[in-house]
Amino acid sequence: MSLPSSNTAELPIAILENLSEAIIAVDCSSRVLLFNPAAEALTGLSRRQAVGSPLQQIFAASPGILHLVTAVLTSGRSVTDRDSLLLERPPTPPVPASACATPLYDRNGRIEGVILSLRNAAYQRQLEQEIQRADRLAMLGTLAAGLAHEIRNPLGGIKGAAQLLSLELADRPQLLDYTAIMIKESNRVNQIIEELMRLTQPRPSRTAAVDINRLLAELVLLQKQSDAAAHLQFELQLDPSLPAIAGDPALLPRLFLNLIKNAIEACTGGGHIRIRSCIDPDQHLVRPGESPCPFVLVQIQDSGCGIPPENLANIFTPFYTTKAQGTGLGLALCQKIVYDHDGLLQFDSVPDHGTCCSVYLPFRPLPAA
Repeated sequence: MSLPSSNTAELPIAILENLSEAIIAVDCSSRVLLFNPAAEALTGLSRRQAVGSPLQQIFAASPGILHLVTAVLTSGRSVTDRDSLLLERPPTPPVPASACATPLYDRNGRIEGVILSLRNAAYQRQLEQEIQRADRLAMLGTLAAGLAHEIRNPLGGIKGAAQLLSLELADRPQLLDYTAIMIKESNRVNQIIEELMRLTQPRPSRTAAVDINRLLAELVLLQKQSDAAAHLQFELQLDPSLPAIAGDPALLPRLFLNLIKNAIEACTGGGHIRIRSCIDPDQHLVRPGESPCPFVLVQIQDSGCGIPPENLANIFTPFYTTKAQGTGLGLALCQKIVYDHDGLLQFDSVPDHGTCCSVYLPFRPLPAA
């Protein structure tokens, strides 16, 4: 099989060159004939390395992909796998992939090769998880509105009665401890309700220029002074060329402060926290009628205790916490702030080795002054 080189083929070749999906064409002996730029980006191999090489050499560590091509050559039918494939790309981490292999026929109806299309499914899976979380938050919002109304009224009565009682017991200090506890716990319940309402209620968009690097540097400078961070080492790897982005100047500090505090709390016996900012070269936000928008990536990586896999799946669930004094709403609030910015929040963790939190925020043009 050979690729056409006439002028009429220029448009199809241009389309292949600009597709975001990796396209690989092989002959009947599984030797690579075509390797578009998206395939180069996905596999980490150049076209010069790939073309002419056996497909078994390129995907030696990904037998699922080779099985698809073999199945097409054997059956003569298209085969698709959108769920179970894992693309190994040493030395970088493997990524989930969706694949479709289609037979390529000549004019006489004989198979002369296979066209393999591959797509990085990690971003799609993250979007699906974000949609599921947004649905759960919408259901929780209806519940929260009812709870806030039903709880706040009697709670206010309990707190008021406790305050009046404390005035009557001014000469009995041994009983004042009880009224102080009642007032303190009433305030704590009210705070939980307020956090829950912030989590579920829509918030008017307030967009302005936010200097991410300056924000991170200021937050780290403040947190270094806390007792919990006394034995920690902070490393800032902030891209100096990163310009300001469009974001909410009230919510983004709350987001990163919460995440940095979590990293500090994870390093109870001392350790190291690395904070990095850059433009992510792999992910783009694509919306109908808009140009693809790159993401600003902020990573907060600690060397702390890590998160067990069974807990990692639930960290964004409201009221789920492993902390003795936690409400279980901190990371849920962080997730909502990122979601309101059309971004992504991802955690990767290895128990006893640490956690890496990745925040993806769209790099949108700043609003007109």
